Amino acid sequence: MTFPLSRAPSRPALEGCVPARAKTKTAFISADINQAGTTPTQEDESLTYVTKDGEAVQPGDAPPPESVIQTDYETGQDNIEGQVGPFDYSVHNPVFLISALCVIAFVAFTLAFPALATQIFSALFSGATKGFDWFFIGAADIFVILCLVLVVSPFGKIRLGGALAKPDFGYVSWFSMLFAAGMGIGLMFYGVSEPLSHFSSAAGGVAAAADGVRTDWSPLGAAATEAEAVRIGMAATIFHWALHPWAIYAVVGLSLALFAYNKGLPLTIRSVFYPIFGERVWGWPGHIIDILAVFATLFGLATSLGLGAAQANAGFNKLFGMPINATWQIVIIIGITAITLFSVVRGLEAGVKRMSEINMVLAFGLLMFVLLAGPTMLLLTEMGQSLVAYVQYLPALSNPVGRDDVNFMQGWTSFYWAWWISWSPFVGMFIARVSRGRTVREFLICVLLIPSLVCVAWMSIFGGQAINQLLNDGYVAARDADLPLQLFAMLDALPLTGITSMVAIVLVIVFFVTSSDSGSLVIDTITSGGKTDAPTLQRVFWCSFSAVIAVVLLLSAGGLSALQSMVISTGLPFTVLLLIMCVAIWKGLASEPR
Repeated sequence: MTFPLSRAPSRPALEGCVPARAKTKTAFISADINQAGTTPTQEDESLTYVTKDGEAVQPGDAPPPESVIQTDYETGQDNIEGQVGPFDYSVHNPVFLISALCVIAFVAFTLAFPALATQIFSALFSGATKGFDWFFIGAADIFVILCLVLVVSPFGKIRLGGALAKPDFGYVSWFSMLFAAGMGIGLMFYGVSEPLSHFSSAAGGVAAAADGVRTDWSPLGAAATEAEAVRIGMAATIFHWALHPWAIYAVVGLSLALFAYNKGLPLTIRSVFYPIFGERVWGWPGHIIDILAVFATLFGLATSLGLGAAQANAGFNKLFGMPINATWQIVIIIGITAITLFSVVRGLEAGVKRMSEINMVLAFGLLMFVLLAGPTMLLLTEMGQSLVAYVQYLPALSNPVGRDDVNFMQGWTSFYWAWWISWSPFVGMFIARVSRGRTVREFLICVLLIPSLVCVAWMSIFGGQAINQLLNDGYVAARDADLPLQLFAMLDALPLTGITSMVAIVLVIVFFVTSSDSGSLVIDTITSGGKTDAPTLQRVFWCSFSAVIAVVLLLSAGGLSALQSMVISTGLPFTVLLLIMCVAIWKGLASEPR
């Protein structure tokens, strides 16, 4: 037996949970529950408890009463609720309204003044990457250090959701969703091109202008030999895809899970800042935090959709002769969005979970094919060497100050860190949604270390295959191809190119569908005041909105460069919030019973 939404206690999770048979809407506190003799740990099989978002849970799944934060705020209390035709809505005032109106104004401005918009986006990109490169890199280093410290600390034993909480998903489904949401299209887009680019830059050596400022894009310094250029190129690639990006996601995911499942606060970004702002977090400081999270997520999704459309367009051109232009990319965006909407309507269990599992099977199959169809032992050997090179060059690549490889540092690393940070609200919240029941140590190992190793394997095999084709076979097509075509050019040199190219296109589409579905789920959660059961129509709205942003920027303001500029501009302020999150995580874990 569970409550209908309108009769559920507003804040049961703050007190551990309230028995569903309690019909009165009472603001229980943990002491009241203990005196009533119905604690969440009591072995009463006849009771079903209701969490703050209306989920029915067993007593052992509830957070311990002594760890919850007592506050008068009720989940969804600021929401505007109503009905449009047959559709219900429940949106947070003012987060939903301000976010939606600002995005609409942005789209209108970009369409009305495309030239001015292009200039503004270019200035934003240049100012952020050149003026704050040290800030992005230094902040990412802090996130990695914090995660590694927590893994080996006593805090690692704390379980998200309470000592008796059980995981909602098995390891295979859980990891599939983590990986598909976290990396997405980027692995397909940059898996061949980035290792090739860094190798070529390292092999090209150092060049400087008359004022002594370096003009080359080589990571760190010049490579003495071709073999060393391969090592530096692969180390730089792994640096952008291993520990640092996943540490960014882990910080957001862990903080959200901790304050939602252990502290009983709504599953929204502002809840993490309760130790910093106190009750003020339910006012304008919290509104601003959530609005920034919505902006970051929307533009991160739009950038990924633009990358996916460009690569899918290139693949369809190769297989079917589809022209490569903005018109066809818009058609692809509309098609991918339609598939995403179907997944959105089906929900988390039947939509994202199933698509993620399909994605993992296809990705693993393509990875194994490239490994076995090429020089297998050479690729495996170079993978080990690349991992060693990554460890060797990690301190230098992580150094935020005093470097002279400014183009690489600003054009690659700063952009990447801003991109990952812009994705972190939605990836982090999605990770939190599917990670209840895991210990902090288990969470961090699976979110931080295992995906990093998968990215090492992916970049080493795909990038290593392309570099091997260039150096040992004299095959230059992948190196000389446009960026979206480089993956398909590499596959051309292997057997069954038609089949593998089609699989690659399907992967690009499915990667985006899972990311977009997850992202719209998260934006909807934020803009509905932390409710996880908001009407599906709202997720449809945000999913469609991200597609509109991608189309407008591709058409009116410089294409992918405009998308990248918006990612940088939203990633910068959110980096400050992530640093504050680190303090909140430590305070939250320190107050947990151990």
